[in-house]
Amino acid sequence: MLSKKEEIPLPPSEFLYTYVCHEEEQALCAMELRALFTMPDAQLLQSDGGRYFSSEHAINPSRSPFLKLELAVEYTAESLEELAQHAAAIELGGSTFKVVYVETAPGAADYTDKRATERAVGARIRGQADMRAPEQLLGVARIGSRWMLGGCRESGAAWLTHNAKPRHYSTALSTRMARAVANIAVPEPAGVRVVDPCCGIGTVLVEALSMGIDIVGYDINPLAVRGARENLAHFGMPSNVAIADLRELSGHFDAAVLDMPYNLCSVLPVEERNEMLRSLRRLADRAVIVTAEPMDGGIADAGFIIADRAEVRKGKFTRHILLCY
Repeated sequence: MLSKKEEIPLPPSEFLYTYVCHEEEQALCAMELRALFTMPDAQLLQSDGGRYFSSEHAINPSRSPFLKLELAVEYTAESLEELAQHAAAIELGGSTFKVVYVETAPGAADYTDKRATERAVGARIRGQADMRAPEQLLGVARIGSRWMLGGCRESGAAWLTHNAKPRHYSTALSTRMARAVANIAVPEPAGVRVVDPCCGIGTVLVEALSMGIDIVGYDINPLAVRGARENLAHFGMPSNVAIADLRELSGHFDAAVLDMPYNLCSVLPVEERNEMLRSLRRLADRAVIVTAEPMDGGIADAGFIIADRAEVRKGKFTRHILLCY
């Protein structure tokens, strides 16, 4: 029998995350998670086929387009019965609750097993269960013989609502990619000033601002700036966008996102592209560059070092995402 002292959990020092991504987004997903959690890929590769990892860092899963859920591990046990005993010590302060089974390995538990697990733990918790709108969400997970229980946060998938913006452009980044790019550029938003010097219709700006990132945008195309302002206003965000040529911008920022201009019919002249890269280097020490063509040489000549990279393919079209310092 656990003593009273043992039943009082310490603040969580371990957080379990589950994630999901399409096949063509696997490299981008891994790159974003490396940036957010500063961890090697090995921690993302699970031998049982699941997509989960543990970290000592607590990050709201709604930040990432790939994270599904965060479980703050407060109790661990070697059996479900032992875990249910821990559940009896949980203090909810009068809040309603719901227990959810956190799936880490596909097929490890069927529907009946999952619901039985939720009931076994929920029956020991002192409080009122609410299956529709609980005030507190608790998660149960099992990895091998280790059972875990704690507070749970699910992703709100805010970027999905940003698909309904009034202005669109055929070659603009998807909201999912834009959000991942913003996270790679700015893993820790506090005190960081960011610039998007070729912002187009503001897809990256919308995602960054929705996550509390201090970002401003510029574009040489007045129509793009007008579209960006309209999109930002649609979501109640400040229209921090102005008409400007990247090569003429001044000042210095902590980070930058540059989606290199391109279209499906022509390629940016090499010298103009390289001039833009040199200007970007002058503006920021850290940058995420998105390009439709390889340009490692120009990036190196501009004074950047490529620290990480990913490719996202869609049909015959490939985007290169490069984290540079």
